[in-house]
Amino acid sequence: MADRTAPNCHLRLEWVYGYRGHQCRNNLYYTAAKEIVYFVAGVGVVYNTREHKQKFYLGHNDDIISLALHPERVLVATGQVGKEPYICVWDSYTVQTVSILKDVHTHGVACLAFDLEGQVQFRYSNTDVQMMKLTIFDISWDLYQPSKLVSCGVKHIKFWSLCGNALTPKRGVFGKTGDLQTILCLACAKDEVTYSGALNGDIYVWKGINLMRTVQGAHGSGIFSMNVCEEGFATGGRDGCVRLWDLNFKPITVIDLRETDQGYKGLSVRSVCWRGDHILVGTQDSEIFEVVVHDRTKPFLIMQGHCEGELWALAVHPTKPLAMTGSDDRSVRIWSLIDHALIARCNMEEPIRCAAVSTDGIHLALGMKDGSFTVLRVRDMTEVVHIKDRKEAIHELKYSPDGAHLAVGSNDNSVDIYGVVQRYKKVGECIGSNSFITHMDWSTDSKFLQTNDGSGRRLFYRMPSGKEVTNREELKLVQWASWTCVLGPEINGIWPKYSDINDINSVDANFNNQVIVTADDYGLVKLLRYPCVKKGAKFKKYLGHSAHITNARWSHDYQWVITIGGADHSVFQWKFVPERKSKEALHIAPQETLADSNSEESDSDQSDVPEMDSEIEQETQLTYRRQVYKEDLPQLKEQCKEKHRAMAMKKRERAPGSGVKLHFIHGYRGYDCRSNLFYTQTGEIVYHVAAIGVVYNRQQNTQRFYMGHDDDILCLAIHPLKDFVATGQVGRDSSIHIWDTETLKPMSVLRGFHQLGVCALDFSADGKRLASVGLDDNHTIVLWDWRKGEKLSAMRGSKDKIFVVKINPYLPDKLITAGVKHMKFWHKAGGGLIGRKGNMGKTETMMCAVYGWSEEMVFSGTCTGDICIWRDMFLMKTVKAHDGPVFSVHALEKGFVTGGKDGIVALWDDTFERCLKTYAIKRAVLAPGSKGLLLEDNPSIRAISLGHGHILVGTKNGEILEVDKSGPITLLVQGHMEGEVWGLATHPHLPLCATVSDDKTLRIWDLSPSHCMLAVRKLRKGGRCCCFSPDGKALAVGLNDGSFIIVNADTLEDLVSFHHRKDIISDIRFSPGAGKYLAVASGDTFVDIYNVMSSKRVGVCKGCLNYITHLDWDKRGKLLQVNTGAKEQFFFEAPRGKRQTIPATEVEKIDWCTWTCVLGTSVEGVWPLISEVTEVTAACLSNDKKVLATGDDLGYVKLFRYPVKGKYAKFKRYVAHSTHVTNVRWTHDDSLLVTVGGGDTCLMIWAHEPEGHREFKQCDSEESDIESEDDGGYDSDVTRENELNYTIKALSTNMRPMTGVKPHLQLKEPSVDERYSSVRL
Repeated sequence: MADRTAPNCHLRLEWVYGYRGHQCRNNLYYTAAKEIVYFVAGVGVVYNTREHKQKFYLGHNDDIISLALHPERVLVATGQVGKEPYICVWDSYTVQTVSILKDVHTHGVACLAFDLEGQVQFRYSNTDVQMMKLTIFDISWDLYQPSKLVSCGVKHIKFWSLCGNALTPKRGVFGKTGDLQTILCLACAKDEVTYSGALNGDIYVWKGINLMRTVQGAHGSGIFSMNVCEEGFATGGRDGCVRLWDLNFKPITVIDLRETDQGYKGLSVRSVCWRGDHILVGTQDSEIFEVVVHDRTKPFLIMQGHCEGELWALAVHPTKPLAMTGSDDRSVRIWSLIDHALIARCNMEEPIRCAAVSTDGIHLALGMKDGSFTVLRVRDMTEVVHIKDRKEAIHELKYSPDGAHLAVGSNDNSVDIYGVVQRYKKVGECIGSNSFITHMDWSTDSKFLQTNDGSGRRLFYRMPSGKEVTNREELKLVQWASWTCVLGPEINGIWPKYSDINDINSVDANFNNQVIVTADDYGLVKLLRYPCVKKGAKFKKYLGHSAHITNARWSHDYQWVITIGGADHSVFQWKFVPERKSKEALHIAPQETLADSNSEESDSDQSDVPEMDSEIEQETQLTYRRQVYKEDLPQLKEQCKEKHRAMAMKKRERAPGSGVKLHFIHGYRGYDCRSNLFYTQTGEIVYHVAAIGVVYNRQQNTQRFYMGHDDDILCLAIHPLKDFVATGQVGRDSSIHIWDTETLKPMSVLRGFHQLGVCALDFSADGKRLASVGLDDNHTIVLWDWRKGEKLSAMRGSKDKIFVVKINPYLPDKLITAGVKHMKFWHKAGGGLIGRKGNMGKTETMMCAVYGWSEEMVFSGTCTGDICIWRDMFLMKTVKAHDGPVFSVHALEKGFVTGGKDGIVALWDDTFERCLKTYAIKRAVLAPGSKGLLLEDNPSIRAISLGHGHILVGTKNGEILEVDKSGPITLLVQGHMEGEVWGLATHPHLPLCATVSDDKTLRIWDLSPSHCMLAVRKLRKGGRCCCFSPDGKALAVGLNDGSFIIVNADTLEDLVSFHHRKDIISDIRFSPGAGKYLAVASGDTFVDIYNVMSSKRVGVCKGCLNYITHLDWDKRGKLLQVNTGAKEQFFFEAPRGKRQTIPATEVEKIDWCTWTCVLGTSVEGVWPLISEVTEVTAACLSNDKKVLATGDDLGYVKLFRYPVKGKYAKFKRYVAHSTHVTNVRWTHDDSLLVTVGGGDTCLMIWAHEPEGHREFKQCDSEESDIESEDDGGYDSDVTRENELNYTIKALSTNMRPMTGVKPHLQLKEPSVDERYSSVRL
């Protein structure tokens, strides 16, 4: 029985011919040991030029496409492509791995850079690139400014600031100094100066983010590489020149490689490195030159490889240590396996697909892609003969062992036999195959030929006639001179189970040592025993080639194996190490099967589980998932790029001159958050609402805002020194911001670990660490060193929701989490956390927790109103504290304070044995200085904090109250309760506005500096719209049950009510002037018109096909315009409601009383590129008819110059609301803009800043969705590189299948004549 074990001999990589110059830049450096480091295929190479030796780093499993050298020039970082690409940091002396960075990128790592200490790496992946709709060509840390880096690429340069582990970009301003250009490379200098190389050959010099000057004509065309060293700068370009510049970028010298002995037309420099007297140059065509500055006319060519194009042809000399290769680059090359050097090269007319050397070593036959073959003399590479008998590519050719015949197999399904001595006259033809020929072997007596074809058939022919042998008996004794076929019983074992017959591209048998080498589509070289009869034989595998390996051959004396890569066009030389006496032990690490410390116990005894409180039940079901995240915008815009390109050519309406600045927010996030309200060091109050962190000064009744977030903030924690705050938000990749409450600047931003959202945060007692909990399915817990942006440890928390995390103030390696049926005690262990459940018998839901007076004491509040007292993880006792859940507990120096759903604040002693005092939150005890009205007595308390002699209380109803210890309560801030807010109206001549919400309240707000709620009324149903009468005395409110009421605007008492519709009332409007008519739009497609004086319905507007969204009257009160959910625009005559058809040109001439509609030619430009995904929900035209404000589904408030004609107008954009902005209104004098958010329940007041006023920096807008695509010129190299896609269709988890097209599937190459007659790009 055949041996199915792996062979004991093995291969060792000895030499790699080639260098990756195509589609890569800046990938060639001198190390500290003056060795050269670069990469080719999936191998990092360290080349010692003095000793002519190579060392290899083999830690990658796919194409390396980026390389960076540590500032100390010993460590190297390399990034690869792949479905889950990773970065390897390795030592150039030992070629051992130092670190592997993964789980961040997809598709590939396009650029890499180390910072000055070499501690931080920045890497850019192809996905980031696609997400940002940019292609990045180079990145560099600014070594003179900590935490600053620069990236450049297609039509942009960006200057980034690193804060924590998050980056914030600023786009470079080209201004009038230079044209908007594609920037290909860059280098940073002192004093915030950055030098960059542009596509047109100019050097652009930047100061900060502004283009300061240009060095014109530095190169004749694109500058691909820029390198900085102590002496100055070196640049290399497509023009084949290397230029040296001093530290002030004054020219020193120029080296034109095209004009040197080794140069040639079309030489293009891709990488340059200057160290002392030596310059390294890497070219597009895979060459590495070394130039000595004082003898710059004589560069040394120290490495060569095939140029771009697939490499398929390989042959070995029959008697000498030589290998011959031919490629789609039309060159045939001869390599010395002893000297590791290229010794001859010849360029052909056509791409070469296969090669063979005659048995006497005199002739070299080359099969071409166009169906011809050429025979050269090996001695001087002169042509012997050129024959073209076929139209399809020649994929295999072989000389017979007796040297008399040459067999030529083509994609025409046939093998032609030529007589060598008859000057290659055709003497036979084998025509038995019905598919393209893939492999051939001669018998030792030259009488038989076996072939393999694309359909998986193995056929035999008698030579030289080419007659097919059908009787297999006569073949039994045939011995084969070589075995390069992939089919046959002797080599069944090379095929893995379930594999395609095209997976293995090449085979070569070593009969002497009884081993066979195979090369496959996954970049693997395998060594198996020969013969191997049974499928699935054991093997030894070797990585190095990145994608498909097209050919493998043993050298004539079986000392080496030569393999060639298709897409990586590299040649690998492997040393064959025969069987050793001591068998090589193969150590395979046993798979660790650690028990999951997080496995949740089953709730077997359901009867023990207490009834869940309705509030908590509601909260546990909140998911915070978004249909569209703001992070999706670049990708969505990318999908609309056709529209984008079309619009870039057209002139678009410019943005308005005036802007807005956030002035005040009514609202506090209490309905689903806890313990998110604190006093700062200076006595201000910090809390959050929507996407805003608010710092409120209670003496002056003013607010300041942290606006770094772009979606709902869900949690807030304060630093022990009370000067910094951490806030966590909703998002696909949720971020945590640590910011200064005084300056409102971010100190650190942490990203990359939490999905969906961050629901709990806590600082350690020393303020150095931060714990966070995510909203993912496992509620992952992460412990951070927040200043460095480093994750210290992470662990899955619980399947159920976690409400709170607390770090032990005495032992920062310990922490607790509490949540739904969950109380866990954790301690840090290495990069993880080990958690143990609290030992408490029945499992209760915990809503809050805090550490007590010693490291082992913990106090937690339950959903049933108890306080649990723990020592370590053991429950000591429970104390009844509240009726209903305990939502908040706060530790004092001596004692505790708790708050619950019962609306009671309780002060306790330090053992929870005695309740010292209680405060009930009631309207009766509200102090005179309150900024509003308490909606109900005993509101559910969600947050408590102490300081400055007061207790700060946050309620579920969105109120913030300050309780004086002597009893009086002051209401400071309030907003709507849970439920969407849609209804908004501003008073016709006073600084007032009205809002109505799904929380079933109608509220009147003072917009003057007193900023308070003046009146509130509870409604029987929620409402979605409201409107003041023109005199401001009446207020109409549309309700969700199809009814509407008109109330007195001062007292909010009913004047009249109607109920004619079943569906929601979506908009309501008084006619201008005396307000005689009231138009009421409903969800059931009708607009009813009422006579206010007679309280009768006088008309119905019919004919809409969908629910009504917006209404506007004209100035005369005779005409209504209506928008519907199906994006229809209708016009109706009042009061009867007769439908009118009005041409677009006439609509613009009508003098409208208000404009809140979102359809029509005068507002066409408000709809974004991605309007299929995001709706413009609201609009309002200022009273001076100059500025149109809009609100949309992504939470953006935008300002446009009115009229907004033409698509995709430019705008100013502001982020403050978290989800959709449901309504926007200008005040009567246009001094303020008032906006309401749907899910965030906020009323936001924005101050209108006239033209010329400098805008508030943090809220500064993005000018537009579309960056202008002025024609900066495109270079074919750059275009192709820009369009390169490293996306993988994975067949195997860690190997990349072939990305090239096999020869038989490729389109026929045009002939020379055809090629030159067609226009080439």
